[in-house]
Amino acid sequence: MDLTVALILLQDGILNGTIYALLGLALVLVFVVTRVIFIPQGEFVTFGALSLAFLANGRVPGTAYLLVLLGVLVCLAEAVSCVRARQWRGYGRTLGWALALPLALLALAPLAAGPDVPLALRVLFALALVVPMGPMIYRLVYQPVEQASVLVLLIISVAVHFALTGLGLLFFGAEGWRTPALVEGSVQIGPVAWTAQTFVVLASCAVLMGGLWLFFSRTLYGSALRATAVNRRGARLVGISTRVAGSLTFTLAAIIGALSGMLIAAMTTIYYDTGFLIGLKGFVAAIFGGLVSYPVAAVGALFVGILEAFASFWASPFKEAIVFTLIIPILMWRSFGSVHLDEED
Repeated sequence: MDLTVALILLQDGILNGTIYALLGLALVLVFVVTRVIFIPQGEFVTFGALSLAFLANGRVPGTAYLLVLLGVLVCLAEAVSCVRARQWRGYGRTLGWALALPLALLALAPLAAGPDVPLALRVLFALALVVPMGPMIYRLVYQPVEQASVLVLLIISVAVHFALTGLGLLFFGAEGWRTPALVEGSVQIGPVAWTAQTFVVLASCAVLMGGLWLFFSRTLYGSALRATAVNRRGARLVGISTRVAGSLTFTLAAIIGALSGMLIAAMTTIYYDTGFLIGLKGFVAAIFGGLVSYPVAAVGALFVGILEAFASFWASPFKEAIVFTLIIPILMWRSFGSVHLDEED
C-alpha cells in the first residue's frame, strides 16, 4: 500500500461513513422517539435506489403498486378504529394521503418513466413513492403496539424486515441495478481523482443534517419530537400526541433512507436485499452513541466506513465480519458505564 492507495481507500471510507451516519441518525431518531430499533431502515435505502433505477430505465417501479396496497390497508385500519370510537373526524384526511395520493402517483408513474424526464424530477418522484411508506408502516405495524416493550418492538421490526425484503424481491426481482450519476465528471485533488458524485453525496448529507438541525431547533414539530424523546409520558401530559410524533419520525426515517439509497446507487449495484447490510452498518454506528447520541454515532459511522474500506484492501473476505465484530467491544464498553433507567424516566 502506498499513499495513493491509502487516499483512495480513505475517500471510499469517508463516502461510506457519511451514508452510515445518515442511517445512524435515522435509527437514533426512531429509537429515542418511539423506542423502536428499526431494523427495516435499510429497506428504505433499497426501495429508494431501485425506484429511481426503474424510472431511469423507463419502467414503472414496484413501489408504486406497493404504496397503493399499503394505503388501502391504512384506510381499512383507520375505518375500523373510527367504527370502534364512533368518530369519523379526520378520516377524510386519511383517505387523502393514504389512498388518493398513492393512486395519483400510480397514474403518473408512466409519465415519470418517460424518455425525456430530467433525472432531478425522477428523484423527486421516487421520493414521493417511498416516503409515505414510513408513516404507513408505523400506522399498520407499530401504532397498535406502541406501549409494548422494546424487546417486542424489536421482534416486530425483524418481522417487518423479512416482509419488506420479500416484497422487494417480488416487485424488483433478483437483478441488481444502478442509477445514473447525479453529476458527471471528476476533480483531481493531489494524486487522487474525486468523482463529482462524491461531492454531491457529501454536500447532500451536510444539507440534510443541517436541515434536520434547523427542524429540531426552530420548529414546533421538532420541539414536540424532542420532548417525546426526553419523556413520552410528560409529552402526553402537555398535549403532545405520541402517535403524531411516531408518524413524523417514521416519515423522516423514510426520507433519510430513500435519499441515501439514491445517492449511493450510482456508485454501487443495488439488489433487493442490499439495504439490509447497509442498514446494519448504520446500526453499528448508532450503537457507538448508545442509540441516543447522534454526534457520537456520526463519529462512529465515519470510523466504520474507514475501517470497512481498509479492511476490504487487507482482508477482503472478512471485511463484513470485521465491521460487525465491532458491536461486541462497543456493547461491553457501554455496559460498564451505563445506568439503568425505567423507560419513562
